[in-house]
Amino acid sequence: MIRTALINGVLMRWEEHGERETSQLPVIMVHGIPTNPRIWRYVIPRLTRSGLHCLAWELVGFGWSINAGLGRDISIPKQVEYLRAWLDDQGIDQAVFVGHDVGGGVMQGLLAAYPERVAGLLLVDTVAFDNWPVVAMEMARQFHFVFDKLPPTLLKPIFHVGLRNLGHDNAQRGREAATLLWEPYNSSTGPSGFANQARHVSSRDTQAIADHLPPDGYDIPVRIVWGEKDSLSIESAERLATLLGAPLHCIPGGRHFNPEDHPVIVADEILNLLGSVAQLPTPSGPGPNEP
Repeated sequence: MIRTALINGVLMRWEEHGERETSQLPVIMVHGIPTNPRIWRYVIPRLTRSGLHCLAWELVGFGWSINAGLGRDISIPKQVEYLRAWLDDQGIDQAVFVGHDVGGGVMQGLLAAYPERVAGLLLVDTVAFDNWPVVAMEMARQFHFVFDKLPPTLLKPIFHVGLRNLGHDNAQRGREAATLLWEPYNSSTGPSGFANQARHVSSRDTQAIADHLPPDGYDIPVRIVWGEKDSLSIESAERLATLLGAPLHCIPGGRHFNPEDHPVIVADEILNLLGSVAQLPTPSGPGPNEP
């Protein structure tokens, strides 16, 4: 189900699946660039069958929220604040988070700034340190003023070349994704929205976030999934795993869009993560005679 809410003057959009009343912590998924919440379409059913409540939040200025980002800061640090405001609006104090690509960068930012909100974290092929932007996005960033003026018909072939370079190892899923991902950009404001996204991609953000992540990690379970052949280097995955004290699941032959190509692996990692969260001791509150 698609939901929207006006939060602090920003129209936010997300998908919601499963029962909100479940006793389990909600699972909140955040996509990257140039994707939208539909990237989780093969993962979510595997979770809701287990009775989980899943929310796929759309980055402000991305996907079908592309117009909401025009004229706004949509950098990773600002997305962290948009996400926090949305969590407050939804009454979600804590959740298990899953992030892909730029969404994973936002998750790292949330963990650094608001660790009390994060019960568990799965990072999938995520931006981190200086492993991004990839060549296509770096070109788009440098020439964003050109992309801003393109009609959708001229942006489309450039968009698809960039998508293929990041790549799927499942060709059928790749063709399907190319159609789904292009739809939000196929409008009069689509090229301006893409230019705005490109203007805000910066590894300075993720490097600054990494500096605020404690070297001895957190007392929460963190897991990492990465495609062996992802353009975002496996070396950065190993470095991130070391920093966060997280196990790394490397998918042989996997490329970048593993929530689509390998949803069973991603869903299983989420379920394993939830199992680890459930095993953590619950902090005890004050006794009946304590303040």
